[in-house]
Order: sequence, then C-alpha cells, then structure tokens
Amino acid sequence: MLRSIQVLLTFCLIIIGKTGFSQDSYYPINPVPFTDVTIKDAFWKERIETNREVTIPIAFQRSEETGRIKNFKVAGGLEEGTFNTRRGYDDSDVFKVMEGAAYALAEHPDPELEAYLDKLIYYVGEAQEEDGYLYTVKTILGDSEEHRDSKARRWEAIEQGSHELYNVGHMYEAAVAHFEATGKRSFLDIAIKNADLVDKEFGWGKREVVPGHQEIEVGLVKLYNATGEKRYLNLAKFFLDKRGENEHKTTYNQSHKKVTEQDEAVGHSVRAVYMYAGMADIAALTGDVAYVEAMDNLWHDIVDAKLYIIGGIGAAGGHEGFGGEYELPNLRAYNETCAAIANVFWNYRLFLMHGDAKYVDVLERSLYNNVLSGVSLGGDEFFYPNRMEARGKTQRSEWFNTSCCPSNVARYLPAVPGYIYAQDEEKLYVNLFISSQSEFDIKGQKVRVEQSSQIPWSGQVELKINSDNTTRFPLHIRIPGWASERPVPSDLYSFTAGPSRKTIIRVNGKAVEYTMEKGYAVVEQSWKKGDLVQIDFPYEVRTIQSHSEIPTNQNRIALQAGPVVFCVESVDNLGYATNLLLDGKQDFQLVYEKDLLGGVMTIHGQADALLENAKGKIDKQSIPFKAIPYYAWANRGASDMLVWIPAEEKAAAPRPYPSLASRSKVATSKDRRAGALHAVNDLIKPNNNPTLEVTNFNWWPIKESTGWITYEFPEEAEISESTVYWFKSNDGGVIYPLSWKLYYQKNGDWVPVKVSSYPVNEDGKPSRVSFPKVKTKAMKLELVNGEKSAGLYEWEVK
Repeated sequence: MLRSIQVLLTFCLIIIGKTGFSQDSYYPINPVPFTDVTIKDAFWKERIETNREVTIPIAFQRSEETGRIKNFKVAGGLEEGTFNTRRGYDDSDVFKVMEGAAYALAEHPDPELEAYLDKLIYYVGEAQEEDGYLYTVKTILGDSEEHRDSKARRWEAIEQGSHELYNVGHMYEAAVAHFEATGKRSFLDIAIKNADLVDKEFGWGKREVVPGHQEIEVGLVKLYNATGEKRYLNLAKFFLDKRGENEHKTTYNQSHKKVTEQDEAVGHSVRAVYMYAGMADIAALTGDVAYVEAMDNLWHDIVDAKLYIIGGIGAAGGHEGFGGEYELPNLRAYNETCAAIANVFWNYRLFLMHGDAKYVDVLERSLYNNVLSGVSLGGDEFFYPNRMEARGKTQRSEWFNTSCCPSNVARYLPAVPGYIYAQDEEKLYVNLFISSQSEFDIKGQKVRVEQSSQIPWSGQVELKINSDNTTRFPLHIRIPGWASERPVPSDLYSFTAGPSRKTIIRVNGKAVEYTMEKGYAVVEQSWKKGDLVQIDFPYEVRTIQSHSEIPTNQNRIALQAGPVVFCVESVDNLGYATNLLLDGKQDFQLVYEKDLLGGVMTIHGQADALLENAKGKIDKQSIPFKAIPYYAWANRGASDMLVWIPAEEKAAAPRPYPSLASRSKVATSKDRRAGALHAVNDLIKPNNNPTLEVTNFNWWPIKESTGWITYEFPEEAEISESTVYWFKSNDGGVIYPLSWKLYYQKNGDWVPVKVSSYPVNEDGKPSRVSFPKVKTKAMKLELVNGEKSAGLYEWEVK
C-alpha cells in the first residue's frame, strides 16, 4: 500500500507540472519517441524495413482484395454494392495498417504511401455519417437481418459483441499517428467528430454501458493527449469504471467485476491486456491508486502462473484467452500474436510507472519470441496463435478472415525503437540492447548516446556517450533476467544453473563496480564527450525448467541464449522433433549460421530419437541435435516443432510404428475448420502421460446431423477390428456421438460391417468392435451428432 501511495504522489506532481499535451509527459519516467531514435541494428533494421516494404503494402493489398477498403467506399456512396466482409470489426484492420503506415512515414518519408493514406482517409471521411457515426456494416445495411453485425440498432449491442467502439478506438490511434507524422488534420478531424458523438452518447447519466471489446480507452487517451480535450480522458475512465456495474457481466470481456477489484487475469486475453494498458494510462493521468494496486495484482497473476516461456499469454483457444493457474499446454497453446503485442504495450507502461526492469524483462521476452514469431521472415505470412509444439501440419497463413494479428504486426514493428531508452529528469535508462543513437536533455544539457550491440547473437554492447559539457547523472543499464538468476520475474520458470559469471561493465576500458537498483546496474559519474561504456553480458546456452505445477512441462527443458528462446524443428533433426530425448547437462555449442533463416545462432549437441519398432519395443537412435530460434520456425514449410524437450524417458514420446490407419488417406464430411483431421490417425491415443498432449478432431459447430470419416488404404487389406477413442471437451461444447457405424467399400459401394452393437465408452477409453473379416481398400466411420457436436481422438483399424 505504501508503494502505491508513493506512486500516486509522483503522478500528482507530474500532472500538476504538466505544461503540454505530449504523450511522454504523464508517466514518472518519460519514453523516448521512436522518431527520436535512429536504428542502426542489423537484426532490427531488417525487420522494420521488411515491415515497411512488404508487410504494410501486403496488408493494404489484402484489405483491398477482401473488400475491407471497399466497405468504406460503399458506405460513403462512392461505389455501389453491399457489405463485403464477414464481420463488422473488419474496419479496424484498415485503421491498424493505416497507423503502421503513419509510423513508417514518420521514419521514412514516402510520397506515394502518403498519397495512398490521403486517399484512404478520404474514403473514411465519406463513410462517416453526418453526426460522426462510423461503422460501415451499419451504414451500408442499416438495421437489417442480412448480417449478424447489422441486426441490432445503433449502440444497442455494445456489450454483447458489437465492435462499434472497438473499431473507432483503433481509428483514434491511427488518426493521432497520422497527425503526428504529417501534421495534417484530415484524419484527426474525423476522429474528433466521432469521439464527440461517442462522448455525447455515453457516460454517467447517458448510455451507461461498456465496450464488449476494450480498445477505445487507449484510443481516447491518445486523442486527449493530441487535443487537450479532457472530455475524452473522462470518457475513457467512465468506460473502465463502469465495468462490473453493467448489465451483461462476463469474465470473457472482464466486465464481471469493477476493474479496481480484479486480481485474476481471466477471459479473452487481448481484451484483457488492452484494458490493462488503458488502466495504466488512466492511472498515470489521474493518479488513481486503486488502478495501480489492481494492475500490480493482475500482473503477478499472469507472471506467476499464466505466462508462457516465449512471453505469450492465452492458454485456451475456445475463448482465445487465459486458462487457470499453471494451465499452460504446449500443443494447444494459443499465444495470440495480438496478445503478445498488447503484453508489450502494458509492460512498457508499467515500467514507465514503476521504473522496474522486471517489466522490461517480460516485454523483451514477448518481443523477441512471441511477437516476432507472428510474422514470417519474408514479412508476408502470419501466425494467429503461436503453438509451443507442432506435429507436422502448422504453417503461417497469408491472411485470415479475422486478420487482427497481421494488421497489429504492421502497426507495432515501426515503433520498436521507442522501447530502447527512457529517462526522467536525472536518470537515463537503457532498456533494450539494439544498435541505435539518440539525444537526451539531462539537467539542461544535451547528451547523445550511440549504442552498438551484438545482441541477440552475442553479449557485447557498447555505449558511446557525448555531452558538450561535463554532466553528472546516473546511467541505468538493465541487467536482463537471461544474464542473471531468473528467466522471468517469478518462480514460474527457473534456470537449472546460474550464469557462468556476472555482467561486467567497463568505462573507458576500466571495470567499474556498480550498484543494483530495481534490476538496473547504476553507473553514476560525470560524463564527458567521448566516454565509452562497454557491457559484457554472459551469453551462453541456459537450460530452463518449469514450475512443478505445470504438468505438460515436467521432466522437460527449454533452451535459451540471450533473449531468444530456441526450439527444435524436424527439418534440422533427421525428421525428428517431438520424439527427441535430450541430456540438458551436456556442453551445447553455439554456432552462428549466416546462410540459415536470414542469419541465426543455432544450438548444437547430441540427442536420442525414440522409435517404436514392429514388436512394440522402443529403440534409441543417437543423432546430431540442432535447435533454432523459436521466432524463425515454420519458415521452411510444415514440420514438427517442440520448445519443451523431454530430458527424461518418462516424459518422452516415442514415434509410434506406422499402422495401416496412419498410412491411409483421410477424408471427412466436415468441410470447414477441418484442420485437425490428422489427429484421427496420428497414432497418439489418450494416455496417462501428463506431458503428452493428445489432439482431437471434432464436428463443432455442426449438430444434429450425420458425419463421417473415411480411410483410403495404400493397398487392399483384410480388416476385422476397429477401435475409436471418443472425445469430450471440458466446456461441454463437444460431446460423445449418439451412435456410430462402420462400413467397408465393396465394388464402389459402402457396405455395413456385421456388428451386433457399437459401444460409446467415455473418458477416452477404447470403444472397440470386432466383425467378420472383410477385404477392402477403404473404410468409413459414420456417426450421429446430437444436440452437441461429436469428436474423437483416434480411429484404429486392424
């Protein structure tokens, strides 16, 4: 409580002393705008350039091709037509890419891109209704039953799933970015007109409802900082303070409690962390200590029990959100790219609030691993979820029906330089180790810093400090968790051994003693022109183990070097990955491979591949082992992948001996979302090994109908037995079938096998039937879906 009061007092002093409306003046620590930082880093410069040259143009192109941009033209009467896309929230994708384009313009003037943005802004302005309303699906279709997002009247479904406020939150962010990049008010005026309407409609004594998808809160704060209009700040706080008092309360969108009473991260992870970022902004601007305390509790709930080793959040795909404590599956991990980006936003705000390196540790882990995994090295393919394990079928996609993640990547990457440095009146913080240069005003003196960094492929960093006049100030250099005792700031994960040595800091060639303060090495002296600070972090392979409460990771290890988490991909390991057994105590070798995946560090050693033979026994095959950075996987086609590698045989998953079913061609009646069809013949059945996750195939959302799966055998076979392992989901959305039957193919027809009864055994237990031997090239499993969809883990034939 005392710390929260201290933070509150600091906020109040800052707010009292505030003389302008710049975004960097309302936190105790000031961020350095990305436009004031020049990137010279080979690793990050390439990614930012790829985003500018490839990702942003592709995102605009696909927004054109899918009708997202046409929606604005139709709504504005510029073209004939109807609503072109699946959901009303598709407007937001265009706004996010526009925001990214504005950031790109700020760093790299481009007349062609600026002209294209001007054209899009014209479309948006024409689509805006006379009173400021902007939601293309409603403008085009009105109150129509034709589309799910046009059925309710204006504003009436805000809490139940309408994205009217979510969309314009992203528009406010994009409009402010465009104004700051170009000085033009065209987009900002559209945003202001809409925000004035929203303020007129919502608030205490008006429409007292809350957004079903948080985001407008952050956008309103940015609009407030750009305009100084306090109504926008008050409205943002209303949308937060009303949660928990609204009619349609649900954990899914964190409206189940007042935000100041929430201490557990629940529900949809992107909604949650956008909300937490908005809470941080409001706390900084208003000094609301209850917000600070709530965020501290929420942060600990995530970092102590719900954070993936790659810095991702969201364990459950069903609601795209948080699971329970220590519920961190690997194969089913969600780790949405948008959630990782939101996690970076929130943790940076917490750093600005508290000045503690632990928040930057989480930010860095998310940035180098989960965020970068969300986009291919070429910048043109994307992950929506980021799994911790894959069994041969996972690849990035060119686009999605719901494409929030590609558009979020497009707007985030240009802003990375803004996370490197920060300062207050006296201190200069070096948070990320990225080759760059910037200039700071410290005690009225201009101080220029030029950073040369070998991270992420080495631990060497240099800081050249130049000040026209000798200036005394404390330089705060973050000592990352990966270079010290803890991979994350909790006991959720731990290194199996400490670092080989502590970080060495030299000033002008001489090693200096430094004090530690909130995770920072503090070097205070009078700095003069030409001073050189050399930082030597211990860069080595670190093996990581999980908390004992995470069942899927027991007796497994993960590998990390620098800020990068590594994984094994079957393309590098003789076709093996998920069946490897690794001795984590061996001396791993780090090798930089300049011609692999754009130039990456790789980890080399020895591993055992475990293989089931024809007699059901397990053979071990010793093979050379190679691990690559997690962010770089799936850039060479589909393959198996694993982050948490078995270190003991009881956690290992030997590759099963091929069966007739596993060698068969599989087909199904389900023509939508059938991506997990490979589960039915992957030879992985329900078992008692908590570290081995079993996939399933199901007919959700199909109900009350007949479904089927067929096996086309590689050669004619005699079949007399079949076993099905039925699946039921924890949320009850998928249950056991009402009934099932088997058929074999004869002369082109499906003929039922002779079985007296078909059991439906529960809890993954085998449902086995025997029948007179049939000779065939294909079998069909037919089932009946009841009031809920049916599903199965595995289907065997013998």
